[in-house]
Amino acid sequence: MAGPGSYLKKHTEALVKDVGIEAACALTGKSKATLGRYYSDSDEHTDRFMPVDAVALLEAAASYPHVTSALAELKGVTMSHDTDRANSDGEINTDVIKLSQRFAMLMAEYNQSIADGVITINEAKRMLRETTSLQQVLIDMKLHLEETA
Repeated sequence: MAGPGSYLKKHTEALVKDVGIEAACALTGKSKATLGRYYSDSDEHTDRFMPVDAVALLEAAASYPHVTSALAELKGVTMSHDTDRANSDGEINTDVIKLSQRFAMLMAEYNQSIADGVITINEAKRMLRETTSLQQVLIDMKLHLEETA
């Protein structure tokens, strides 16, 4: 499967794993097997996606709105988040330092991942987590700049 379907399934999996499979089952009323089908890239589950009400329930419990973020990215839309997060403290100088640190962590992860010439799935997932963290710092920075302007 290629295209937006595969992209959404990967973010659906990240959402379920963020919340935890047991908690996701309890929140949505769906079984582990059903949740697994929503993010399976198997040909038989290509057309199965998580219903939006289930996404909303899980994203309310998650640390990050994985599926909503993916949908926004597919449309080319930029999202903002609540300012009561830990990264929202500080000012522009703090944001620049956090940005530099996150970028360095992403580059370190990339360097380690390409050392053998192949980026494995686990290495790609670690780099994706770092990229998401970097994106969150950029959003905080944007919000601080908007407050200043």
